[in-house]
Amino acid sequence: MRVNVRDATPADIDAIATVAAATGQTEEWSGSDPAYVTHLLQAGHVVVAEHQGQVAGFGAARDVPTQKGAARMLCDLFVDPGCHGKGLGQAMLAVLWHGDGPRMTFSSLHTHALPLYTRFGLDAWWPLLYLSGDVHRLVTPAGWQAAVTKPEHVAALEEAWTGAGRAADHEAWASRPGGNAVTASLDGEALAAGTVAGEGGEYGIVHLALSPAATAEQARDAVLAVLAGPVPPAGTARVCLPAPHPAVRPLLAGGWRHADTDLFMATDPALLDPHHAVPSPGEA
Repeated sequence: MRVNVRDATPADIDAIATVAAATGQTEEWSGSDPAYVTHLLQAGHVVVAEHQGQVAGFGAARDVPTQKGAARMLCDLFVDPGCHGKGLGQAMLAVLWHGDGPRMTFSSLHTHALPLYTRFGLDAWWPLLYLSGDVHRLVTPAGWQAAVTKPEHVAALEEAWTGAGRAADHEAWASRPGGNAVTASLDGEALAAGTVAGEGGEYGIVHLALSPAATAEQARDAVLAVLAGPVPPAGTARVCLPAPHPAVRPLLAGGWRHADTDLFMATDPALLDPHHAVPSPGEA
């Protein structure tokens, strides 16, 4: 059966939201959120797959900075459950991941996901853990301070540390409900910069960049300082961390819960350092 894949436009936002809702993606900053889809339309490449003339799937990819240069990251790939098995996902990936070059994604544990991404040259390297808990049970490490700042300040720090210009991303993330740009400093020196956002149980670290001078211990403390810093109204927060990240142990020891797991899949495991990265699962 022929699958029609085409570039998405703003006119497809409602249809994409319908597919997202059918797959359970109903939270803020997901395919059902027009602000998120609009951001992806501006920052990356969004496609839709049509079945019998109706949008039945959508996917998005964008270039993101990594330790080894830019990589093409798959942000989203969802197909209406009623159209599973018709080749829509593979057809969209063939467009989003055309050509050569490094590729990566955070794969769900859905049984179809890993085999599909493996066919496109990716391997699974480590789990990404979704952790959540009470921020009042955290103690800011000695000498550390987290502070709310401007998105442009965070973007400038990240660019100085990594060479990646992500000003538009930080502006978009900070404009989300509960969004704020933040820095984490040790003895007055900024060693981490990123954005927190979300309402209620969705609040947490969206993305956190680290100074290349930071040690593994400082990578741990930066995460703890940001989570314990701008305290959310509900008193709970979440963060997505690679399983080997040094902040995982103290969070779990402090009573935080492991709520979900994705898999980091990539053509090269060195694209992200699991001992330092604090990525956004959808935008790294």
